[in-house]
Amino acid sequence: SLVRVATPGMLFQEDKQTRLHPLNLSWVSGYNSSLAVHSLMDGEDRVLLYISSHTVVIHDILGNRQYHLQGHTNVISCLCVSEDKRWVATADRGPDALIIVWDSFSGIPVRTIFDSHPEDGVRAIAISRDAKYLATISAGTVQRVCVWKWTLPADKPTCSTELRPEFGHQDYVIFNPQNSYEFLSNSKTQVIFYLWGRANTLDEHMTLLLSLQTFNTMVGHFSQSIFHFNNSQALTGTSAGKLVVWDTVSPSTPSKKLQVKPHGMKATKLVPLQKDSLTVLVAFESCIVTGDVKGQVKFYNGQLQCLACYSHSKVGSIRSISFSKTPPDASPACSTSGTASSQPFSDSSNSVSLTLNRNFILSTSDATVLHVATDKANVEKVMEEAKKAVKAVACHPRQALVAVGSHCGLLKVWDYQRTKYLVSRIFPEAAIQCLSYDPQGYFLAAGFTDGSVYILDAISLRSSCKEFKFSHGPVTHIAFSHDTEYLATADEKYSVTVYKRVLRNGSRFWEHLAGLHSHYKPIRSILFGVQLDSNEPRLLSLGEDRQLIEYDLNSSSKDHLVVLCKDRIEQIAVPLCLAWYPQLSTESFILTANNCYKMKLYNTTTKMCRKTLLGPTYGSPLEKIQVLPTTNAMDSQKCYLAYITKDKVGLQILPVDGNPHKSSAFICHPDGVSDLATSCDGRYVFTAGGNDCTVMRWEVNLDALDAAATLGGEDLIPFYDLLDGGREGEFFRELEDYFYYAQLRSHGIDTLETRQVSMHIPLEEIPSVMRAMGFYPSEEKIEDMINEVKFSEYADTGEQVTKINLGDFIKLYINHRPAFGLSMKNIQRAFQVLGNDNENGDKVIDRGDLLLLLQCRGEHMTEEELAQCLTTLLGKRPGGGGSDPDTYDPSGAAALTEDEIPAEITAEIFTADILGLPIAE
Repeated sequence: SLVRVATPGMLFQEDKQTRLHPLNLSWVSGYNSSLAVHSLMDGEDRVLLYISSHTVVIHDILGNRQYHLQGHTNVISCLCVSEDKRWVATADRGPDALIIVWDSFSGIPVRTIFDSHPEDGVRAIAISRDAKYLATISAGTVQRVCVWKWTLPADKPTCSTELRPEFGHQDYVIFNPQNSYEFLSNSKTQVIFYLWGRANTLDEHMTLLLSLQTFNTMVGHFSQSIFHFNNSQALTGTSAGKLVVWDTVSPSTPSKKLQVKPHGMKATKLVPLQKDSLTVLVAFESCIVTGDVKGQVKFYNGQLQCLACYSHSKVGSIRSISFSKTPPDASPACSTSGTASSQPFSDSSNSVSLTLNRNFILSTSDATVLHVATDKANVEKVMEEAKKAVKAVACHPRQALVAVGSHCGLLKVWDYQRTKYLVSRIFPEAAIQCLSYDPQGYFLAAGFTDGSVYILDAISLRSSCKEFKFSHGPVTHIAFSHDTEYLATADEKYSVTVYKRVLRNGSRFWEHLAGLHSHYKPIRSILFGVQLDSNEPRLLSLGEDRQLIEYDLNSSSKDHLVVLCKDRIEQIAVPLCLAWYPQLSTESFILTANNCYKMKLYNTTTKMCRKTLLGPTYGSPLEKIQVLPTTNAMDSQKCYLAYITKDKVGLQILPVDGNPHKSSAFICHPDGVSDLATSCDGRYVFTAGGNDCTVMRWEVNLDALDAAATLGGEDLIPFYDLLDGGREGEFFRELEDYFYYAQLRSHGIDTLETRQVSMHIPLEEIPSVMRAMGFYPSEEKIEDMINEVKFSEYADTGEQVTKINLGDFIKLYINHRPAFGLSMKNIQRAFQVLGNDNENGDKVIDRGDLLLLLQCRGEHMTEEELAQCLTTLLGKRPGGGGSDPDTYDPSGAAALTEDEIPAEITAEIFTADILGLPIAE
């Protein structure tokens, strides 16, 4: 197997990561600074292993290469590495949490453990020195500790135990390197020692809690613990700069007895090492190594005598320390560090000298990684990434540059083809929320959470003018017009602000034009375009208030932003994003996506809804969309759309038609995607991960997407598959029957004339067939459906369509019906808003109030329409019954209402007894 023949470094000998998917992860910037960074290679090689969101990154720093281990669907919560640096175990938290053991030599996952801790996933993990066992601690309120022999294909742990809540939340675990049957864990206040044996039993044989009274001095909170390398003691670092020494109560016992007989431990000593809080504690060969909040790394011998200290003035709190496996060549027997604080190595024994001259990697809580070369006495910064949420990413329109902004005020620009950082700028006390390049690539605009807007030189990042601060809340969106004459922003206070470039004294300056509180709910998109009959810019904004607003820039003046038109584009759904649709036909469109998984095309002039289409359905609606730029070599009629959902990034083939095989999506940031950008040549898509502090570069493979669409079938085949039972199912046969019955109705049921066989039905029959198939559209949706078909050929032929065939009807039905069918939750939500609590605590609506609401709110019904609907639904004929179904006696309907409908109506009664719909259990 590949694992058996794998050797160190073979990952980067050739490109082993094949590009088989439409989107392939090719680079990750940023990492989870709360987890350890490990050094994998020896000597001068600098190969790091760290966690970025749900991905394990193996990064060859000197070779500027990355290899990605992908398999988790949730953010990785913990990891551990075996002593020989070959086996890497990772675990995550969340639904369907996994534990995966990887071979770092080949990049192959050799073991995946499902449902290890199904409640909340894994909080801490450790691997034994012999690399045979894993110890895990769950992340739930009630924690469970498990031991796994991962080399065996078993789904159950070798042994496990449940911890009592009074033990505190255990967040660190480590094996005894001298005895794989013993390990310990600690919380902020307690340490637990465990012993398990061949009988597959696990005992927390001693739980220890220290207080101020234990040693009559401040102990502090526990950070990390280790086992001493040459005796039976254990050590725990504290936030007070002290080491707690734990020792056995009884004399040491032989190892065989130790495996089966629990022994007691107690705190025998409290050693004050320093004043600063200890954050990292490592036992490495014959040294004990500590790291603290001031960035100092200190080496101690077994008697806790200080041997050496490494520090740097700009190093933050130490998060992890990882040593190379072998010393560098020609290492001196003794050395001194050349850093800001150093002292001679005081122990000249050979083993200590080798340890002291071992190169090591430091990671800090402020997302910095450093390489310490002890033989050359220097500290080198290897990586410096964003330490707070990364909310903004933008691509240069003409060069291979991408800008990344974070909430720590760090703005970085890097060459994404050479994966090299070019320039950066820090904005103290400011958090970057959004970024945008102008279409010519001269300016980079940045919006901040304090409402300020900076316009920067795109190359040097120097300010082109003084910052603006006209927004009263965090700036959420920012965009330039096509001619770089205007800049528009949207903020959390539902306002749109416009800045204009003006000519003054022979020079061009940016100045504030006007702002407007134009929406009453959050603004989801702002979009510049070009007028159809001129080269003048046009500006639109879209909000969760369902309003699409266009502004009249020509008529706007200082402090007066003019609204050209305001259109309510949705009846129930909430629009989430907006983009200009490529010119794939005679008619020009605006594309939107809403929270009901629908994509809609609106005429750019009339704002009429021209098409409603089923969008990608990958767990959450589309949050942002961008048309992928095309190159000259590409077919001008082949266009693609990049999009992000709550946690995924995907591609969609245009034109959109509802075919699910034309889209594809992949998990990119399980805790949420904050932004999306596409490269100027369309070869890459970038996603920013928000709180996971990462930006991912995805390589686009359009051939793979086209192949998937082709394999999905042509014409109506993909749409048949979306029907219950498919083309041969009962649902389709029922649809055919209703379709042909609608033909009979249109010709007249009782006619004796010869009927003309047709494959079409009149547009007026569309609502009846839709309702017969279980889809109950509103009157506005009915109008949209009829107009969609009626004007489908108008832009090309100037004529209206008056009929529809079965194939087009199926597409219309699939694209307009609810993406996931009828939902009881929607009715229950309506009763939560409209109803009152009865004596049983249920939400109910009074019968009279319900009838009044149906006649006065929304698409209100007349009294006659309401009577007709209720009598039909209840299956009764009021007023003694008549042969004419259109003749209703209102008094009879009222009497029927009182007899058949209870005085208090719950959501369940309304659904089952009145509408006659089944309620899923």
